Amino acid sequence: MKALVLAVTLLGLAAAPALAAEPAEIALTIEKNRFAPEEVRVKAGAPFVLVITNKDGSPEEFESKDLRIEKVIPAGKTVRLRMPSLKAGTYPFVGEYHEKTAKGRIVVE
Repeated sequence: MKALVLAVTLLGLAAAPALAAEPAEIALTIEKNRFAPEEVRVKAGAPFVLVITNKDGSPEEFESKDLRIEKVIPAGKTVRLRMPSLKAGTYPFVGEYHEKTAKGRIVVE
């Protein structure tokens, strides 16, 4: 009986890190050729997922030269971008098709 309790306890402990390891999801919306929010804050050294929803009637390209990312977000669609852990700093991004209005930044603390 003790062996069964020990096995169940160890199994539970082994599963706990897997649940904690899921990266945080950060929602980002494109609407009227603007990003909302314009500033996203994340923890340094922790991977995360940007969940970008384009509510506009035309595509937009999420682009960050600092992060070396270019991803077209089709009109009316949502795209998930898995981001690696980043060092502290500010990483600007734009909507390449509407650079004058679609601007934002990821602040890593």
